[in-house]
Amino acid sequence: MITMKKKNILNLIKYYSEKNDFQFRNEAIEIARDFDSTGDHQLAEYIMSLLSNVNTFVPQSDNFESNFFKELSLNTDSLPLPESITADIKGIINAVNHHVGVNKFLFEGSPGTGKTETVKQIARLLDRRLYMIEFSELIDSKMGQTAKNVVTVFNDINRLPHPSKVLILFDEIDAIAMDRVNDNDLREMGRVTSTILKELDKLNEEVVLIATTNLYKNFDKALTRRFDSVISFDRYEKEDLIEIAESILNDLLKKFKNAGRDMKLFKKIIGNMEEIPNPGELKNLIKVSLAFSDPSDEFDYLKRLLNATQNNPINNDLKKLKEMGFTTREIEVLTGISKSQVSRELKGE
Repeated sequence: MITMKKKNILNLIKYYSEKNDFQFRNEAIEIARDFDSTGDHQLAEYIMSLLSNVNTFVPQSDNFESNFFKELSLNTDSLPLPESITADIKGIINAVNHHVGVNKFLFEGSPGTGKTETVKQIARLLDRRLYMIEFSELIDSKMGQTAKNVVTVFNDINRLPHPSKVLILFDEIDAIAMDRVNDNDLREMGRVTSTILKELDKLNEEVVLIATTNLYKNFDKALTRRFDSVISFDRYEKEDLIEIAESILNDLLKKFKNAGRDMKLFKKIIGNMEEIPNPGELKNLIKVSLAFSDPSDEFDYLKRLLNATQNNPINNDLKKLKEMGFTTREIEVLTGISKSQVSRELKGE
């Protein structure tokens, strides 16, 4: 018993000198439990009360500053996702709320699939502040400095004032986390990846960490195993993207009061695309069509969108529009040609 307490005290001094708040707290809790097990309940309660009211090394402040951290605003817009991805996101929320140490997640998928926006939604749903680390900014030309920057980042994370109220985003972690055995990889980057592996093992379990990557195939497999779950965002079917486009338009129409609403026609335009892009590019297409539209023509944005989403401009090609499945009324909206004239021309009159 006495030997154990000596070890605890030495560890406390060590963690204090290293300013390792997370390990210092763990050691203090261990001491409190030891006192409680020997019947000294009041002293155990006193130690726990001190720990619950004071952050040992970090100033009591809601504002956290670090050279590599950037706080992001949370996403309050609707973010429709395929049911398969939505189910995984609900699973993440449940896992975090169970408080069993499942706190590290990797989002992989093509650019524009909504990885970063989903992280913002998760932070909002968990009521956590969101800090982003752009891994490209950690890279330093000096030998060994990049690995030191990684250690600094993780030390800062483990000393956060309120770890249970924080979500950390490692944006595009593939910037330095490529396969260590890749012949094209620099030896320095291999050392950096090894450093990340070690630091992830020491991460404070109260902190939720989500990393994103566009290059999962090249990802270091040992690093992949450090994450509790890998979520793929490359699971959009055509119908998913059409529904997402509808949701995007509904949100944007709130800002464009002069624009008309014809969801059936809009969805038909999106459905006629040879390949519907990922949500990020899709949103930009719709937004630009609305922004460039003529305020005096409520459906001008639909005409612009149609031409922007086809490989070749339609140019009022009535036969082509008919082949694409548009009705006479819809062709009138898209071309400005009256229904009666559309009918006559299509009949060859």
